[in-house]
Amino acid sequence: MTNEKGKLLVVGFGPGSEEQMTYRAKEAILESDSIIGYKTYIDLIKPLLTDQDIVRTGMTEEVSRAQEAVKQAEQGKTVAVISSGDAGLYGMAGLVYEVLIEKGWKEDEGVEVEIIPGVSAINSCASLLGAPVMHDACTISLSDHLTPWDLIVKRVEAAAQADFVIALYNPKSGKRTRQIEETQRILMKYRDKETPVGLVKSAYRERQNIVMTDLEHMLDHEIGMLTTVVIGNNSTFYYDGKMITPRGYQRKYTLGEEKQKLKPAQRLRSEAEPWAMHGGKEETVKAAESINVKGLAEEALSKLGTTYSENKQVSEDSISFKQTEIFEFAVSPGTANKKISSKQLLQLTEVIGEDGEVEYTPSHYFKVSLETDRAQEIVKELKEAGWLVSPVGNVIHVKACDFCDGEKRDSIPYAEELQEALGGMVVPKVMNIGFNGCGMACYGAITDDIGIIYRRGAFDVFLGAKTTGRNAHVAQPVAEGMEVDKLIPLITAVVDEYKEKGLPNERFHKFFKRVQEIQGFKYQEMPVPVIVDNPCE
Repeated sequence: MTNEKGKLLVVGFGPGSEEQMTYRAKEAILESDSIIGYKTYIDLIKPLLTDQDIVRTGMTEEVSRAQEAVKQAEQGKTVAVISSGDAGLYGMAGLVYEVLIEKGWKEDEGVEVEIIPGVSAINSCASLLGAPVMHDACTISLSDHLTPWDLIVKRVEAAAQADFVIALYNPKSGKRTRQIEETQRILMKYRDKETPVGLVKSAYRERQNIVMTDLEHMLDHEIGMLTTVVIGNNSTFYYDGKMITPRGYQRKYTLGEEKQKLKPAQRLRSEAEPWAMHGGKEETVKAAESINVKGLAEEALSKLGTTYSENKQVSEDSISFKQTEIFEFAVSPGTANKKISSKQLLQLTEVIGEDGEVEYTPSHYFKVSLETDRAQEIVKELKEAGWLVSPVGNVIHVKACDFCDGEKRDSIPYAEELQEALGGMVVPKVMNIGFNGCGMACYGAITDDIGIIYRRGAFDVFLGAKTTGRNAHVAQPVAEGMEVDKLIPLITAVVDEYKEKGLPNERFHKFFKRVQEIQGFKYQEMPVPVIVDNPCE
């Protein structure tokens, strides 16, 4: 079933069980030509799948999922992009729109977009805990994958001070453990250590687990990416195994009394609300009505050193946190050169500054990450100093050996030409092309996605190594003694086929196995490695 313009259905399917899914969410999945989602989410909706094309990717690969969904919709397909919970809350809705906006999408002319809401974790987890979200509440994701950690800290601090009930999403992962500890420390500054905390893992799923604890002991229990942490406010309490936050304040009505002292309409009168801004005084309310609000706002802004007009917002200098662009890039001394001068290192240190980060990678380059608004200037300065500057992410990295300090230099021009043609090119998943200048292959070309070895005036080519895992294997030899003038066209054709037919985040060795043939080279199963139990012991 296809739509001439294509259609994007961004579906929030709730906690995961079919019973908690809306009728429209089920309908959207059934009417789609293809389903795109995180592999765990695909498994959760498996009972609803029929003959749809399925694109499943790993965690942290949301952007590529959104890009693939837009691409397929522009081809006329009806595409369901699935998110657990609600698609508009830490889900895929915003990313889909961002990808569309980058492509100049307009609602009247482009593909149709429908956002289908679902039950978010704050709601599903609250229902299992009791009634913890009965008053003002907020959600905060502790994942700093897309949000700077110092901004997350500000939000936790503000929510803690304001006495919100807080639902923490993405609280902890295998690599990210300190964030939940820092969050607990901040909350302990403003809340009693016995404040109720509910930990709900996999709400309404097969491995559902619920823990009732308190702020002081919350870290004594298992917390992971599938856990939602619900932290009560200063009035939340436990009763008979239920976590309950009162709705408002007890002065408004008296629980346990058959007859309330105040009738419903009277509860809203100013004198019945001594905690409000007006202090329960009617004259204060009347005085407030006569205040020139705009005048007060202008006075406040003037004290901040800014003015108000119909067309001017508060100046950016008065904002406590201003997000700047994060610039990430790769630098290396060159395709063949492996030596860095002290002058180059000093320059790189100046570029990185005190707050930037630099990481040396297995692919023979430095990965640099820093906040800056002068990315193009930095690239120009580094190139002028002799650095090779490339993009990072799902791109091609050409990994050449040092050609025995340049002594075996016959094939260096081909390595440089390969870097010029393909280095930094965007592909479905990060790809390493290893280029070694002699048959010793001491830089491990045959362990890369594409391996190239220069030997006796010609090239040997290898495809599809798997570099990690207990079933890791070297690349498959596909060509031996290839003439030098055929190398660059062949590797370019292999990469182009991978770009065209590869699924989002599909590694090259998986792609080769799936399609079975690339540029006439047929896939072969590599020898099964010896199984070794407990290899680290």
